[in-house]
Amino acid sequence: RRGRAHNAEGAREAILNAAEKVFAEHGFDGARIDAIAAESGYNKSLLFQYFGDKLGLYTEIVKRADSEMTELQTHVLAPLLEDETVASDARRFRALLETIVTAIFDYLVARPLFVRMLLWEQAEGWQTYSRMAAQFDTSDAEQFETFFRKAYRAGLLRLDYVPLIQLTMILQLCLSFLTFIPLYQMFVAPGEDLASASGLARAREYIVDLVVHGMMVDPQG
Repeated sequence: RRGRAHNAEGAREAILNAAEKVFAEHGFDGARIDAIAAESGYNKSLLFQYFGDKLGLYTEIVKRADSEMTELQTHVLAPLLEDETVASDARRFRALLETIVTAIFDYLVARPLFVRMLLWEQAEGWQTYSRMAAQFDTSDAEQFETFFRKAYRAGLLRLDYVPLIQLTMILQLCLSFLTFIPLYQMFVAPGEDLASASGLARAREYIVDLVVHGMMVDPQG
């Protein structure tokens, strides 16, 4: 902050949090550096010093989310993906799918601002993402590709469709429910609190079953 010593890491985190809020409210094009600086409590010169420009700041927010998802994958999914027998065992493969859906749903619930950023990107044709796509490591995608292909050859998956699109569609299902909650409560379920802990748990259970039964040849196998 102006006139006050600050911790560099703490300042970066505060700026990122402030920027995420402003980007969530206005999208990339509508967000202003002045607004981000005011929200963070740090001056603009520090933002430029740490992140270069608005795109650099936006990229760091996305990288932070990507890092969180990678860490989640490492701790939750990696042990299962590395076990080749999972791709040929219906019960264990079902458990893996359930874990994937649950992890994605819970992550999105915990990051509502990032969810709004994703909606802005989707509405704008992913134009900002296209400007920074080359900066992201996609090597872990090969592991999912190989794993899902094995599951298909083992007769567990209904279709030999692009694995990463299947995973992205799982994210879209979760994203769709969470962002439609206000609409659902206006017109579909006005008496239910769909955003409560119990409401979210029930929705997550439904999406898990929908994904498993939709993707697997015989989920009960």
